[in-house]
Amino acid sequence: MGVLDIGSNTGHLLVVDAHRGAAPLPAYSCKEPLRLAEHLDEGGAVSDAGAKVLLRFVREAQRLAEDKGCEVVIAFATSAIRDATNADKVLGLVRAETGLDVEVMQGSTEARLTFLAVRRWFGWSSGLLAVFDIGGGSLEVAAGEEETPQVAHSMPLGAGRLTREWLRKGPDKASIKALRRHVRARIAAKAGPMLSSRPTDRAVATSKTFRSLARICGAAPSAEGRYVRRVLSRDDLAERLPTLVSLPPGKLAMLPGVSPNRAHQIVAGAVVAAAIMDLFDLPELEICPWALREGVILERLDAL
Repeated sequence: MGVLDIGSNTGHLLVVDAHRGAAPLPAYSCKEPLRLAEHLDEGGAVSDAGAKVLLRFVREAQRLAEDKGCEVVIAFATSAIRDATNADKVLGLVRAETGLDVEVMQGSTEARLTFLAVRRWFGWSSGLLAVFDIGGGSLEVAAGEEETPQVAHSMPLGAGRLTREWLRKGPDKASIKALRRHVRARIAAKAGPMLSSRPTDRAVATSKTFRSLARICGAAPSAEGRYVRRVLSRDDLAERLPTLVSLPPGKLAMLPGVSPNRAHQIVAGAVVAAAIMDLFDLPELEICPWALREGVILERLDAL
């Protein structure tokens, strides 16, 4: 099975050996920094250049999936395409040129499927589970005691979006203060249903942004394997945030776990992560290696 994830920052083809009752085993992975959110014009439409970048990536991903023997390719797009005013036109072009139908995934669905993946990874012993995912365009928050979350929200608080809207000229004291106020107000407006329930038994974070922040704060590198416990500590992040704000993108890209194409977004991501842990009173977030793509796979297998 191949899963083609067209995100705000990156296009990612994940090929897995999957069958019901077993964990999907990664067989091949290919990523490309599409930066579709940066290809939106002033009217919110994907530019011609952005459409060409997307079409080229889908063609190549489709070829690779065929080469790897995929029987099925599931393709979906998240925040950047979801928010684009010409999404139907762009995806119609992709369909006409490649024959591939790309589903526009709604934010609540994104939160639900990420939650499913985290629940399957940690299991029922996690009890009341809270899951947070910072993407390029949006923040997903979900919580519940079953495989379907009782709360599932998507907010326009992705690291890439916030960087473009609030830190375009680089972070300084005034812009960080304004961003911090904006982020905390938006999260607090949605936090009620989660804060009013009993305390969370396990709080989990997914996504590249959280993995990078955890690595910056001392978590084990990916080379040590997916089963090593990794956490992002609220105190460690608070201690390192001033340093992150002071570093230029070139220096940020040299930090452990930070990829060069995302380095400019890590400060905005850190502001969101700090707000989550403060508002929900979480001393740490445990990092889960499974996220949206695995949730898509698991739901498909369940339906077979």
